[in-house]
Amino acid sequence: MHAQQIIPTHPQAGGLANAALIACIEECYDCAQTCTACADACLGEEMVAKLTQCIRSCLDCADVCAATGALATRRTGSNQMLVGQMIELCEAACRLCAEECERHAAHMEHCRICAEACRMCEQACAQARQENFPTQH
Repeated sequence: MHAQQIIPTHPQAGGLANAALIACIEECYDCAQTCTACADACLGEEMVAKLTQCIRSCLDCADVCAATGALATRRTGSNQMLVGQMIELCEAACRLCAEECERHAAHMEHCRICAEACRMCEQACAQARQENFPTQH
């Protein structure tokens, strides 16, 4: 991704890029794509009726991650309280999705990969929240 390169070019960023926030943005977009792919793969499984909660968790997580990545990317007139709350929400969505996918990971590779991406995003969100929004938790 190009977040590390483009964010410092923003006139209001002053040439600086917060490494934890950049990592969070990149993990959010990666997780959104992975969760979308996992939900689609679940739809292709023969036991799709038993994967309803997994599909829902993946789609919810994908939407939250995409929205969080977009909000965290914006530098003009940033609403820090909203960004911090979205990052916290994303952390929770990733944790819940990872837990659900981990239930199926032993027999579905796409769920194992998705759980891994969710855990990585969860950790990146936690780090960004701790470094940038410590009073919001």
